[in-house]
Amino acid sequence: MESENVVMNNGTSAGAPVAVTAPPPPRLNDQTLESLKLEHQLVKVPYEQLKKVMRISTRLVEKEVNAVVAGVADVVDKDMSKEEVVQHLTSLVSRLQGLKRKLDESNRSEQAQVQRCRARLDHLSMLQQLGTKDGHASWNNVRVERILVDYMLRSSYYDTATKLTEANNLQELVDIDIFVDARKVVDALLNKDCSDALAWCAENKSKLKKSKSKLEFKLRLQEFIELVRGDRMIEAIMYARKHLASWGATNMKELQQAMATLAFKSNTDCPGYKILFDAQQWNNLIQQFKQEFYKLYGMTLEPLLHIHLQAGLSALKTPFCYEEGCTKEDPLSQETFRKLAEPLPFAKHFHSKLVCYISKELMNEDNPPLVLPNGYVYSRKALEEMAKANQGKITCPRTGDVCNFSELARAFIS
Repeated sequence: MESENVVMNNGTSAGAPVAVTAPPPPRLNDQTLESLKLEHQLVKVPYEQLKKVMRISTRLVEKEVNAVVAGVADVVDKDMSKEEVVQHLTSLVSRLQGLKRKLDESNRSEQAQVQRCRARLDHLSMLQQLGTKDGHASWNNVRVERILVDYMLRSSYYDTATKLTEANNLQELVDIDIFVDARKVVDALLNKDCSDALAWCAENKSKLKKSKSKLEFKLRLQEFIELVRGDRMIEAIMYARKHLASWGATNMKELQQAMATLAFKSNTDCPGYKILFDAQQWNNLIQQFKQEFYKLYGMTLEPLLHIHLQAGLSALKTPFCYEEGCTKEDPLSQETFRKLAEPLPFAKHFHSKLVCYISKELMNEDNPPLVLPNGYVYSRKALEEMAKANQGKITCPRTGDVCNFSELARAFIS
């Protein structure tokens, strides 16, 4: 029996497979897209670590392979006995085996960074799959925890950051390991030792050179100053010839100022040279190292917590916040927040908003403002509740004046 495909109205046959188009992923709203612009360091840090590990392994392979090839060439070119040849080739084989072990370690490190990149991308992609407010709230809670860990690490609260990370299972989403490495450099600088910082500069020389960093020059300059401080003038001159002379083309003015300390010495009262011996120079080096460290890994120079707080404070900052009558409920009544908001412009409000002093609720057409005989204004809801609790009497919370509810007048704002 022959069967025929039934042709549908749209021209396709009933027996033919119909292609089903997958629905497009839900579009993120503008607010979410804007907030994601601050998340670039979440993926940037493990990516930069992966690049660093790959660069190190590539250099290692080139170095070891070149050494082995040169060793084989020596065997070919030189007249060696059989025993010498065997011994020489055995050492080359041992060297290659050592290379293999190092590459295995490097491979594990690379896989770890790839896994971190994948975990973080999955974390960000979850935003497209969250359809409920509870889902977004849960994602934002994780984000707040990450921001707090970032702030703690930048502020050297390493133990607290580690405990918060472990308590909330954030190991794949934070960067404790690189901050622990940086901690060694900071601790050494606190102890007035530049060796770890100089080793870090040597390890990241190419990237620091591209960014035109002066960190290595500042470290070398500080070591020179310490030699002068200890009256080791001959050593200071030799150190300057070896480590500072090459910086003359780009930093001649600072170099000349430092060299003049050979004559002025550490007990000088001349402000231009006395400042070079100030203990604050070590703190400046620590801050400069941190800035270069953040740049190297693509981090924001300011803590993420500060950036998010400033975004909110920029909407709250008004001239009234700096007056004596500023309420304690206003975040900008606190000195810490005022300092954080100092570089921010004042918020521009097109429409004024009245907030009740008693209930802290907005006064509008549904909750209109009422004026007491003494001139103070509060919301209707708050005053009605006060009147019910006090047999129709109203007590002004600011002056203590008492009046009847019937004496109140509604305020109309134009």
